[in-house]
Amino acid sequence: QARLAESGGGLVQAGGSLRLSCAVSGRTFSGLPMAWFRQAPGKERDVVAAITWRGDRYYTDSVKGRFTISRDSARDNANHTLWLEMNSLSREDTGVYYCNFLLSFPRGNAVGAWGQGTLVTVSS
Repeated sequence: QARLAESGGGLVQAGGSLRLSCAVSGRTFSGLPMAWFRQAPGKERDVVAAITWRGDRYYTDSVKGRFTISRDSARDNANHTLWLEMNSLSREDTGVYYCNFLLSFPRGNAVGAWGQGTLVTVSS
């Protein structure tokens, strides 16, 4: 089963930037798109950005122009990495960020077991 390990979160002031990483290892879902999810306090986990192996990208409206999702090119490599570059952060970006594979692009159900997530806290 695929193992997902998110990192890179932290406390940042509004307007700042962070780069999240998702290390994927183990038996991965070759060819499936991947996504970053955000679970804000008191809200459900939801997709904020997604990417296919072909390079198609999706962003939820609130992060367009500020976030960039990318992945390395090792499609069939059991070990690869997904990133989320986050700029011009606002308090509304606060939450726990998770990565996962998607059944379908761009907002299909998540497939793999969830990692521990990485907490992003944006202060004003």
